[in-house]
Amino acid sequence: MTNGFRAHPGRPYFTELGNTLGDAYLRYDFTRGTEQEIEFLLALLDLSPGARVLDVGCGPGRHAAALAAAGLRVTGVDVSPRFLELAASRCRDVGVGAAFFECDARQMPFDDEFDAVIAICEGAFGVMGEDDALVLRRMTEAVRRAGRVVLTAFSALYEARHPREDAHFDLDTGIVYERTTIKDESGRDHPAELWTSVYTPRELRLLAIGCGLVPENVWGVEPGDFGRRPPDFERPELMLVARKP
Repeated sequence: MTNGFRAHPGRPYFTELGNTLGDAYLRYDFTRGTEQEIEFLLALLDLSPGARVLDVGCGPGRHAAALAAAGLRVTGVDVSPRFLELAASRCRDVGVGAAFFECDARQMPFDDEFDAVIAICEGAFGVMGEDDALVLRRMTEAVRRAGRVVLTAFSALYEARHPREDAHFDLDTGIVYERTTIKDESGRDHPAELWTSVYTPRELRLLAIGCGLVPENVWGVEPGDFGRRPPDFERPELMLVARKP
């Protein structure tokens, strides 16, 4: 620990976090804009019924279930077994089918199989530190030619403009480290550590190019309010839209 910052552990730390949170994850305000987010994504992707979508870091399946309900064939991957149980249950509850697999996003085995690949709400992208590039490369490998990759990432512009007392923004690594408390499904408190990569629009474009994608847009967004807006200092997230040539 230096100046309040502890280096990223180099492993998918969200496994334990997701298993502890369980369905308590869905109590957080940032998960309550799913309907608007899905409406935006469906219009953006413009996929025909039956098209295949990979949801990377699908969590408890709030986007996967909604996409499946819209007639798409959805595969979700996550590192948390509890999240995957909840995702499968969510799909059963709304009467749709989707496939879910426990998988480290850095090791996804897919090859030109999906019409679109998404990682929303810092699914697997944005929490792996230096390995974010590897995650994006695996996403690129998974999507078919001319298919789109869409991801959201935390904005370095916002983080620099709105510093937080309970978080340390390491400018050298571009990672925000914070100690916090999360509640499990029964409401008990648990200490937790979070490492979140933050990006500028230019960094996301360069990362996409380095992974073999053609960046189309980077927009400023926030949970429950996705839109085609230029990045700014007031929206906490960026959305990268890129296409596989």
